[in-house]
Amino acid sequence: QVQLVESGGGLVQAGGSLRLSCAASGGIFSIYFMGWYRQAPGKQRELVATITRGGNTNYANSVKGRFTISRDNAKNTVSLQMNSLKPEDTAVYRCNADPTVPPDPTVNAGRYWGRGTQVTVSS
Repeated sequence: QVQLVESGGGLVQAGGSLRLSCAASGGIFSIYFMGWYRQAPGKQRELVATITRGGNTNYANSVKGRFTISRDNAKNTVSLQMNSLKPEDTAVYRCNADPTVPPDPTVNAGRYWGRGTQVTVSS
């Protein structure tokens, strides 16, 4: 069973930066797909960014050019560097992983989830 633990959330002013990290353990050799999703109060879950073991990335249009996802396969971690943060980025961010790439990750997330970390951007 894969366990995912996020860190790095917090409160930041608009225009600021935060870096989220997710450490994977337990069955990690099966992980191919990793990503970040977010959910704001009253809104649906939204894909933020994904990355495969080979380094192929995908971003939501709303974060392109501001967020960067990266992965360290040796350390079994995935990170999300978030720059130029906006109040609309406020949400709980959750790490996600799966042995394969889910069909249409925008709609279908991987099977493993972290508990999430709160990101709050003040205006």
